Amino acid sequence: MENQHLREEYEALKKKIEYHSHLYYDLDAPELDDYEFDQLTQRLKAIEADHPDFVTQESYTQHVGGSVSSKFEKVVHTVKMESLQDVFSLEEVVEFDRRIRESGIQPQYVVEAKIDGLSISLEYRDGVFVRGSTRGDGEVGEDVTENLATIRDIPKKLENAPAFLEVRGEVYMPKEAFLKLVEEQELSDKKPFKNPRNAAAGSLRQKDSSITASRGLSLFIFNLQQIEGKELTSHKESLEYLASLGFPVSPRRTRFDSIEPVLEEIQKIGELRGTLPYDIDGAVVKVDSFAQREMFGSTAKYPRWAIAFKYPPEEKETVLQDIEVSVGRTGVLTPTAVFDPILLAGTTVSRAILHNEAFIRDLDIRLGDTIRVRKAGDIIPEVVTVVKHGPNAAAFEMPRVCPSCGEPVSHLKEEAALRCTNPECPAQTLRNIIHFASRTAMDIDGLGSAVAAQLVDKGYVRNAADIYDLTADQLFQLEKFKQKSVSNLLTAIEASKQNNLDKLLFALGIRNIGSKAAALLAEAFGSMDAVMQATAEQMDAIDGFGGVMTDSVLDFFAKEGTRDLIDRLRQAGVNMVYHGEKKGETWKGLTFVVTGTLPTLSRTQAEELITRNGGKAASSVSRKTSYVVAGEAAGSKLTKAQSLGIPILNEAELLAMLEK
Repeated sequence: MENQHLREEYEALKKKIEYHSHLYYDLDAPELDDYEFDQLTQRLKAIEADHPDFVTQESYTQHVGGSVSSKFEKVVHTVKMESLQDVFSLEEVVEFDRRIRESGIQPQYVVEAKIDGLSISLEYRDGVFVRGSTRGDGEVGEDVTENLATIRDIPKKLENAPAFLEVRGEVYMPKEAFLKLVEEQELSDKKPFKNPRNAAAGSLRQKDSSITASRGLSLFIFNLQQIEGKELTSHKESLEYLASLGFPVSPRRTRFDSIEPVLEEIQKIGELRGTLPYDIDGAVVKVDSFAQREMFGSTAKYPRWAIAFKYPPEEKETVLQDIEVSVGRTGVLTPTAVFDPILLAGTTVSRAILHNEAFIRDLDIRLGDTIRVRKAGDIIPEVVTVVKHGPNAAAFEMPRVCPSCGEPVSHLKEEAALRCTNPECPAQTLRNIIHFASRTAMDIDGLGSAVAAQLVDKGYVRNAADIYDLTADQLFQLEKFKQKSVSNLLTAIEASKQNNLDKLLFALGIRNIGSKAAALLAEAFGSMDAVMQATAEQMDAIDGFGGVMTDSVLDFFAKEGTRDLIDRLRQAGVNMVYHGEKKGETWKGLTFVVTGTLPTLSRTQAEELITRNGGKAASSVSRKTSYVVAGEAAGSKLTKAQSLGIPILNEAELLAMLEK
């Protein structure tokens, strides 16, 4: 009976681990932190050690985490990209050394910091970068050549290189870039990444390489996979050679003859965690000699010649003194814990985000409680649990009116957060400006989140209409703005006045009205005045419109502030009429695939150009493809097109073809 209960626990544990592995590796959206996930896998291994008859190929211990997305073409790895065996105590490191020495050899070890990012492979032929791929399941990965080509740290051409070279590295997002990205995501009302590792993975696995390019990714190379034309005998030697070719290799790569200094190095690296500009989650210990590695071999999942020591999250107890509630620039009410200062991961912290009302309720957090705090990804402080309630502690209640404007707050749809829905709320000004100027709205190039923040902070812009009153003198006061950037932004603002009505309607940020709904309104009524005068019955009669969207439009235009805003935009010369856009037929019936990094156009811009002129922009090459538009580091799509005899165009040829 006991064995049956254990079997049930084991099967449930396998399913739970696979679920969270899928969230982590494939969706870049983990629900558990690394430590909690590691605890689950440790329990799985313990059960399997006592009951090897339970083990099947479906167990997480028998395969590499991750799968291959259908968004990208598959790459079969000639050399398997293995995972590493995790250990969680120095005693396990000593045991690893004992097993190595019992084989009759005297090893040397190389110890490196374990960068927390996304594992990738880079391939070079005659010194030219030809393909880059993700690890995937270890045997088959994803072709992300175009996105990797946007990372500055990756050499595109090697001098004095061998005939063929494949290296393995870790793409990561520096802490500074991560914090900047999280701030931008919050400003744009998007769910922020939980940690730098998932931010790096999510940024690299984008269909639009221009998004990857904007994320500030970097990498370290930590392994030689294959080489032709040069003989290397050890890991340390290979890293030094790769560094000489121009690769950024693991910055701390010390070699040791015995296990005692290895243990000391692991502890030293752990002490540096909070001071490094990138996130690490452990230290890797590897046998240095390639010949000895060959002797030890691998299991189905791990090499026997290496281990990864995982650092536990640093947690400390402190006393909660207050919970402050602020209104974010997206209207969300965010509670923040204020507690007695503690030292965590190298810095002193005294505040941590509590997310929302449900989070406080689930942990039963009360003023005066003793709480346990840690840093998620060694960066963002978070409350883990309540250790004990303080004397006479009372449950905390979130405010029911907005602290910024005094209007009632509410939960929208199934959101856990409380939100102020007043469009005139001062706290939401920045978010509204960013949305108004965004590419899918009024498309004011040069007015991104950083510039918008400066304009709002200086008091130059309080609503969208103020954008059209900006002067050159004001713009010269902005950071990094010179004559050219000032001129370019003023030109972009002036050009935005000619946008079609649907873009203006979308830019206004009417709740529940996306770009498609805005287009339906513009097509149905033809002018801003007609939209503002439309009745619920008239809106409901639009195919694909009605219900919640109708109510949102009526509520928005019923506000006095909205009418004033429209009047000011009209006076500034912003177009208020819909001009139906007829799609061209130049490329009707033709299918294009855009691949690689083009000189001036992003992939999205090139595909919009194609569809605007009647063509179809496909994501994969087939016999039905009419043309492939190839840029730098085009990768496997270009190779496949060449094998099928499909015509290849560069950007200049594409544009010339359109002119003809």
